[in-house]
Amino acid sequence: MRVGITGHRGLPGPTERLVRAALEERVRQYPSTELTGVSCLADGPDAWFAEAVLDHGGRLEVVVPAEHYREGLPVGHHETYDRLRNSATDVHGTGLVESTEQAHMAGSEILVGLSDHLLAVWDGRPARGYGGTADVVAHAERVGVPVTVIWPAGATRD
Repeated sequence: MRVGITGHRGLPGPTERLVRAALEERVRQYPSTELTGVSCLADGPDAWFAEAVLDHGGRLEVVVPAEHYREGLPVGHHETYDRLRNSATDVHGTGLVESTEQAHMAGSEILVGLSDHLLAVWDGRPARGYGGTADVVAHAERVGVPVTVIWPAGATRD
């Protein structure tokens, strides 16, 4: 089973704990030998999911939206990004250079195309910018990839 992830970044600490627990619980539902997680490794749910997949014994595939993607992530996340990317069995790129909203959406479209199922850490609201979680969910629904929304009770987004 190839499971992709999309989700909101910058979640407050209490929500992070709720989401991490929900992602870990969801990952444990898959046999580790059959699980491949697909992630762009952004800070937040993308990385939390990737860590949960690897901790469970699954495989990880990474989609890099742009050559300069890492530079656009928070500096404090670079070590985690590098560690997870180095743990990937496959890395897919878009061919784009600059880390723009368009590149992020292109990466998400590739991610959805690689996935049998998409997990979305999503509050159900519209995207705050092109390529946001709502846009990725809409794309998955358009192309027929099943989506499971993860938004635990008590979760908030600034």
